[in-house]
Amino acid sequence: MKLPTASSLTLLATAGVLFCMPAAMAQTAGACPAILQHEFPRLQDDAPQNLCQYAGKVLLVVNTASYCGFTSQYEGLEALHAKYQGKGLVVLGFPSNQFGKQEPGSSKEIADFCFNTYGVKFPMFAKSDVKGSGRNALYTDLLKATQVEPKWNFHKFLVDRSGKVAASYTSSVEPDNTNLVAALEKALATK
Repeated sequence: MKLPTASSLTLLATAGVLFCMPAAMAQTAGACPAILQHEFPRLQDDAPQNLCQYAGKVLLVVNTASYCGFTSQYEGLEALHAKYQGKGLVVLGFPSNQFGKQEPGSSKEIADFCFNTYGVKFPMFAKSDVKGSGRNALYTDLLKATQVEPKWNFHKFLVDRSGKVAASYTSSVEPDNTNLVAALEKALATK
């Protein structure tokens, strides 16, 4: 019986690593729920951001606008984000100019307004459509999951840690609404 040489052992080890690599890569991709498998430009600088970075988090997805009667909700959204971020909450803001043309500004203007007026630190993405045939991919998935399309600015979708849409809230539901906060806390309690 001939013993394997060092080079043949190296070749076998390399083949084993290569054979296992696709399974490991598939496992990593599987850790990101389908609803998060999208990339959007960040509002501040258009740097691409993959939503998979939020896998395992509880998300509050909100379509926003700078010149709306509900714009003051930025303050409550930032307060929620700050209070629950350590427990796994991420508020995601998606500016849209589809409702009354209340978000006409450039990305820089929107980012400056949000930070300077309301101290917004939660992730915000470049302006996009959130309804109709041109809606962005995340909002397409939210519509498929809920059969609900935003009717105005500051509509909120609560997505649990597994990527399932847990609830949908109309624009008039404030971020400190007791039902919204209770659903959020329930989602955060589930690991």
